[in-house]
Amino acid sequence: MTAPIRFTNSYAALPERFFAPQAPTPVAAPQLIAVNDALAGNLGIDPAFLRSPEGVAMLAGNHVPEGAAPIAQAYAGHQFGGWVPQLGDGRAVLLGEVTTPEGRFDLQLKGSGPTPFSRRGDGRAWVGPVIREYVVSEAMYALGLPTTRALGAAFTGETILRDMKQRPGAVLARVARSHVRVGTFQYFAARGDVEGLRTLTDHVIARLYPECESPLDLLKAVTAAQATLIAGWMSLGFIHGVMNTDNMAISGETIDYGPCAFSDIYHPEMVFSSIDQYGRYAYGAQPQIATWNLAQFATCLIPLMGEQEKAIEDATLTINAFGPLYQSQWLKRFGQKIGIADAGMEELDLIQGLLTAMAQGQADFTRVFAAMRRGEDAGAEFMDPALWQAWAPDWRARLARETDPQAVMAEANPLRIPRNHRVEEAINAAEAGDLAPFERLMQALAEPYAEAPGFAAYEKAPDLGERVMRTFCGT
Repeated sequence: MTAPIRFTNSYAALPERFFAPQAPTPVAAPQLIAVNDALAGNLGIDPAFLRSPEGVAMLAGNHVPEGAAPIAQAYAGHQFGGWVPQLGDGRAVLLGEVTTPEGRFDLQLKGSGPTPFSRRGDGRAWVGPVIREYVVSEAMYALGLPTTRALGAAFTGETILRDMKQRPGAVLARVARSHVRVGTFQYFAARGDVEGLRTLTDHVIARLYPECESPLDLLKAVTAAQATLIAGWMSLGFIHGVMNTDNMAISGETIDYGPCAFSDIYHPEMVFSSIDQYGRYAYGAQPQIATWNLAQFATCLIPLMGEQEKAIEDATLTINAFGPLYQSQWLKRFGQKIGIADAGMEELDLIQGLLTAMAQGQADFTRVFAAMRRGEDAGAEFMDPALWQAWAPDWRARLARETDPQAVMAEANPLRIPRNHRVEEAINAAEAGDLAPFERLMQALAEPYAEAPGFAAYEKAPDLGERVMRTFCGT
């Protein structure tokens, strides 16, 4: 059988210094974990092929399909603020770009073995982070935010050593509009490779932002895309956990689901990532970190923007515009979460008042807004219901000016999110060879805004003993 995938390889056609040619390393005994039928259909790939022996071999890295040109991409990055001049795909291989009527999408295998960028790592993934990224990235898509996606996943039939324990290996087939990152630009800027920067900029504009006519236009477009994305994260209580510059995609998609988490009890300083010891990437810090990352991107583009003084001025103005762009998106999303169709600055104090009360009352982020959309007593979600009762009258008075606030809230507030304890439940079961909890969780998250009594258990907050307070990268 020939893989029914139409590949183009525009990134592999760039100069050799952009990547390293690298085929996936074959594994011992590929076994299917999951296939994303809907995404496969969107990509023009027959799901039956992906379930066939040849398709499973491709998902695991044992078969390179016709037309693919596998490579590991080069990039650099700031990791927790510290500069690393060379990172790159240390455990991933880009097979190529799948051509569809909607455009081209990268198809990458993650956990596919060592590359020249592995830095002494084994290039593999164990099933835990593969399940986490599969679940959370697909949940993010269902929740309506730009994201990389999971096409499929496979066990490798091998074990790898993580945390002093042998764990079952797995590979994730990831799809993205592009895997170019802020760190990709930094890789060339740090080397003084202006021609490389120009080639990369031209590639990104042609691939992602054809409306842009200059590097400054690109900077503005990426800044606006990130403002929209981060506001979306905040409106869902999502904490990325590792917002390094090499984990910020130029496409404006959420990428690299490592120690990520959705908040249960709300607090702006909430951190789950085990590697974020000082809270650099806490929930409330994410807009500021996005600004910092974008400033690094702007610095890379300045050599392409003409006269230096003017270029610095234009770049500074663009980065300074992130704050207002983000605040506008934040107000819009949080306004809708409380039933206001088009919130503005006059609603800022009302929204902030609720979030402050939620933090003080140790309220569950998702369940408070779910109760509001259902017209239920959200005060029951507060440790001290008086905090809700003190806030609610002003909210109800403001809602009197809205046409259909319940409909607005129904579209803005999910009922089910990939709660940390449910994700851990799926991971633990998959490690033991049981995929049923993973499959059930995926069903529960497929339509997170829809009422679904059969999935009521997935709306519940974790009991005290079920709470997951630390998440791990898994590399």
